[in-house]
Amino acid sequence: MKKIIVTGGLGFIGSNLIDLLIKKNYFVINLDKVTYSSNFYNTKEYKKSKKYKFIKCDIKDKKLKKILFTHKPAGIFNLAAETHVDRSIDNPENFIQSNIVGVYNLLESFKEYSKKYNSKLIHISTDEVYGDILNGRTSEKYPYQPSSPYAASKAASDHLVSSYVRTYKIPAMVTNCSNNYGPKQHPEKLIPKLIFNILNNKPLPIYGKGTNSREWIYVQDHCEALLKVFLKGKIGEFYNIGSNKNLNNLEVTRELINISKKIIKLGKKVKIQFVKDRPGHDLRYALNSNKIKNKLGWSPKTNFKQGIKLTFEWYNKNKNYYKSLSKKDILKRLGKGWLKKE
Repeated sequence: MKKIIVTGGLGFIGSNLIDLLIKKNYFVINLDKVTYSSNFYNTKEYKKSKKYKFIKCDIKDKKLKKILFTHKPAGIFNLAAETHVDRSIDNPENFIQSNIVGVYNLLESFKEYSKKYNSKLIHISTDEVYGDILNGRTSEKYPYQPSSPYAASKAASDHLVSSYVRTYKIPAMVTNCSNNYGPKQHPEKLIPKLIFNILNNKPLPIYGKGTNSREWIYVQDHCEALLKVFLKGKIGEFYNIGSNKNLNNLEVTRELINISKKIIKLGKKVKIQFVKDRPGHDLRYALNSNKIKNKLGWSPKTNFKQGIKLTFEWYNKNKNYYKSLSKKDILKRLGKGWLKKE
């Protein structure tokens, strides 16, 4: 049984990827720093599994290299990252440390490990590195133009990985994915926050006029794409992963309201509430994912109506997920440091 390391495996995408890998009969070693967004609820079914091991570890830790040589993974999926744009506005340093310094340490460890053992590193990144895309869709050759400290930190880490491939010949690939949604996502993000508010009869906060457009992909489709890159991807390549389906925040919210009222009775306070926008808020992201479709044979299986229904049903059935989180983290408006100065 091949061993795979997933960094950040207590988080949203990481825990969903672990679900897939275990189903595919891999032994998964989950390395997680255990931060506010880490949640043991996400992997509770594997507590006694013979295919799973958890190790508390920050990818900045020097013990990382020892972990690699001890467990000898056939692959590493790097999902350890600070990811919320609003938090990057409030405290950029955490993003620099996790997303740049952490990746540097991972690369140094993997550089030594991959000299002796066959393995691959899949570095998971974001469409936000491309910045605002007002027209058309960005291919992998589009220049990086990050707008937020979060996007800039991810852009830097992508370039680090690429430089290590070229300079040190490490076997690594980079993926850039559009906005994920689905089960197990921390409610600092739009869709799980809206669902929490719907379930708790609270207003639905929407930044600005709600016209910011994102390309939405169901998390399980993303995980299938990551596995495809691991199995068939070409070393040194970048792969965009998207659904080719854009919706703005207002459209997402209305669709979620329509789905939820078919499942539960909505409270009187469940109404759209426009709030002050964040600074530097990109208007539109849109990926061209033809490369992974044509070269590796991957395409998404879940349309938005199906995915948002599955997502709402999961949170409705797993209300203990919210109970496992700090209520302060769920309800607090982040990215507010800039608001106080106005």
